Amino acid sequence: MIDFYYWPTPNGHKVTLMLEEGGFEYRLIPVNISAGDQFKPEFLKISPNNKMPAIVDHDPGDGGGPLAIFESGAILLYLARKAHRFAGETLRQRVAVKEWLFWQVSGLGPMAGQAAHFTRFATEQVPYAIKRYTEETRRLLGVMDNRLAESAYLAGPDYSVADMASYPWSVGLADAGMMGDAMPNITRWIAAIKARPATIRAYARAADAQPPAVPKGD
Repeated sequence: MIDFYYWPTPNGHKVTLMLEEGGFEYRLIPVNISAGDQFKPEFLKISPNNKMPAIVDHDPGDGGGPLAIFESGAILLYLARKAHRFAGETLRQRVAVKEWLFWQVSGLGPMAGQAAHFTRFATEQVPYAIKRYTEETRRLLGVMDNRLAESAYLAGPDYSVADMASYPWSVGLADAGMMGDAMPNITRWIAAIKARPATIRAYARAADAQPPAVPKGD
């Protein structure tokens, strides 16, 4: 059994995608980041950087007891190794998976996150920051679209954790109008992943983390 500390954000969805694709038995534990759950002492013991997602594998297979893992990229690689899937079969495939996974966790995710912060959430408008992060996010999307022009998936012909890492961020950027019609290869790739049964199941888990809205009275 794996305990999965989750909130329905792009980084949270990454791990749900892998858990569903790998057929793991897991228990979803909501970490309401709006309420500050990520700062609770019991969560910091699992994720010292006070960030979600995190997991605790109660059967890591090494005889050492439960294993806590934080950072989405590390979690994806751990689960891929445990499942013996989605991390490449050959040396070159494994290198490609790690290249594109690290590309996402060090580039696309942070830049898109900063772009969203300064355009939507900052208490004051900072034109330089908006321009800087928006342009860098679009540049990274261009890199991704060029890659997908020559390959079905980011690390090659096979779906991998590199795609699971980038998909939730890319869907959000597409919905925000960051791509338009200029990146058809990403659009094709999004449609292919969105249709996967595991993706449908993964995104349905968001409802388990957030209680249904209470209807407002008259």
